[in-house]
Amino acid sequence: MTHTDVYVSLEFTPNPNTLKYSVNRQLLEKGAANFTRLEEAEKKSPLAAKLFSIPGITGVMIGKDFVTVTKSEDGDWDKVHQGCSKTIQTHLSQNEPVMNESEVQADAHKGGDSAIELKIKDILDREIRPAVAMDGGDITFEKFEAGVVYLYLQGSCSGCPSSTATLKMGIETRLKEAIPDVLEVVAV
Repeated sequence: MTHTDVYVSLEFTPNPNTLKYSVNRQLLEKGAANFTRLEEAEKKSPLAAKLFSIPGITGVMIGKDFVTVTKSEDGDWDKVHQGCSKTIQTHLSQNEPVMNESEVQADAHKGGDSAIELKIKDILDREIRPAVAMDGGDITFEKFEAGVVYLYLQGSCSGCPSSTATLKMGIETRLKEAIPDVLEVVAV
């Protein structure tokens, strides 16, 4: 069996409080796993739990081949970066599990399965999510109600100064163009 080294490369995101670490490994088959509390991470992801032990970390999102970390306002980027980079590299080099098997979800979207909701989810999965993943984020569907699409912004998208513009000018425009019943897109 050949063993390839684990490479972790740092990428900056549009969110000044979030860093993205790309890795040369598949971490999740699809979607993303978002954690905002240590207790949640301890139940679902050994890697996220380790990252929360680094002082200043307030959020961890695991994507297909990247990890996004969000730091508190008073977190020290130098310490956060050194700790995250080393933790990710060591964890993956030792072939430790990224997620607990029982917690791997095939579909991150919530909401129903009406024709409109399925079309919204399809556009999100094919067009929107791959684009925001490049910046270390993810967007998942919550519900469609009275012409309004409710979405969760995760990873670098959560709290990002440019997320409102992305939501309104990008996602809302695209969904309105494809689905006349969509009147507005909002973040929950």
